[in-house]
Amino acid sequence: MSKTVNINKLHIKSNEITLLDLCFKIEETTALIGESGSGKSLTLKALLNLLPTNLYKEFLYDSPFELNYENIGFIPQNPFTSLSPMTKIENQFFCDKKRKIDVLKKVGLNTWVLNRFPNQLSGGQLQRVVIAIAISKNIKLLLLDEPTTALDEQSKKLIIELIRQLATQLNLTLLFVTHDIDSIKDLCKKIIIIKNGKVIEEGKTSQILSNPKKQYTKTLIESNFKTREFRK
Repeated sequence: MSKTVNINKLHIKSNEITLLDLCFKIEETTALIGESGSGKSLTLKALLNLLPTNLYKEFLYDSPFELNYENIGFIPQNPFTSLSPMTKIENQFFCDKKRKIDVLKKVGLNTWVLNRFPNQLSGGQLQRVVIAIAISKNIKLLLLDEPTTALDEQSKKLIIELIRQLATQLNLTLLFVTHDIDSIKDLCKKIIIIKNGKVIEEGKTSQILSNPKKQYTKTLIESNFKTREFRK
């Protein structure tokens, strides 16, 4: 069973404007969903400690582990821009060669990729490399920022299934930020809907998708399944 991360208070202000005012739990595979500008990526940056400390009015959490670099893995949206283009894959890891080989095997890649540059790999292969780098540490929490956006449909399905397997094998708590509800409806057990930096609805994925209570959620779901992406 994955460990629960309880965000008791995440209150971020800038120039007296509230950007985020959130409380939520990550106790199972969880999707954070909202339109562009709702605060999804800002939430991830806060958890990764990538925001100026003067923005925080309050940030309180209860977790069995520290929210720090060693315990949190991050998979960004675009694998093509998340790796150094002029550096071989083997030099983009921060672990020894034995560990590199081990995590590459877990994501379905062979060691030949270590001697390649990013532009010599496909989008699906690059995303697997990024995932391997993320799990090369002994992480407890894995944050995913729309990791399938830059992939074709076939690669997207393979990456989602890989993430599912790794979460089980490594006992990871997942927070999956996405616009693509269809891609995570069978992966994430819980959905949190945010709007303007606030949680407006949350619950089991099946319940939210079949019986959303807020009109915003209904519109989000309907638009997503028509276009696969909802942007305002």
